[in-house]
Amino acid sequence: MELNFDGFYDFTKKKLNLELWAYKQKQLQRRITTVMNSSGAKTLEEYAKLIEKDEKIKQKFLDYITINVTEFFRNKDIFEGFEKIVKEKLNPKFGALKIWSAACSIGSEPYSLGIIMDKNNLRIKDKILATDIDEQILNRAKEGKYKESEIKNIDSMDLKNYFTLENEEYTIDKKIKSMINFKKHDLILGQYETGFHIIICRNVTIYFKNEVKDEIYKKFNDSLVKGGILFTGATESIYNPEKLGFKKLSTFIYEKV
Repeated sequence: MELNFDGFYDFTKKKLNLELWAYKQKQLQRRITTVMNSSGAKTLEEYAKLIEKDEKIKQKFLDYITINVTEFFRNKDIFEGFEKIVKEKLNPKFGALKIWSAACSIGSEPYSLGIIMDKNNLRIKDKILATDIDEQILNRAKEGKYKESEIKNIDSMDLKNYFTLENEEYTIDKKIKSMINFKKHDLILGQYETGFHIIICRNVTIYFKNEVKDEIYKKFNDSLVKGGILFTGATESIYNPEKLGFKKLSTFIYEKV
């Protein structure tokens, strides 16, 4: 008997600890069907069996479902506004900053944060926490190696100061790498740390249902100190920030009140 999406979601929750009900369904089911077809499976039941017994097929499924498209200083003008707020508002108020880069993918965003903190001589409390649900992606992030397309927004001086070019790959400087603590975390099912001055989570919540998205933002609010900020992606305006405990500082940047 063919496994329906309900049954497949039960399988992914039980075997992969992945909560697919939280995603926007039409988009998600198209992606599942596409990656299933690429495996040669004809039904979701067949595909579930393949995922369970074949590590490569399982990893391809995880990579395809958990979106990992990113780059350094994505939407550069917005990042510049963020940097100004960190320098002029947060640093004078709090001093050493506790920072979380949630759903960090291949590491470009936490490393971008590290570069901002280093070149402005700003202090970090402990290390920048960088989390993602995908362990393989986290392993790549820890390597800190990037293609030219992924570092296109980096100024020439920063590229010179913070990267080494070898075999057409740009490797992040060890000093910046040492500033980051990579850790597996699930935004839907995981526990949230507290005491953060900055949380950056960009271009991720667009894939979730509205009620799930709001719940994540509420948890981010609980994780921030009063006056701390949440930095979202360029397609992720929060339309009711007051209901979630935020006020809008600028486009895609929200302060906990």
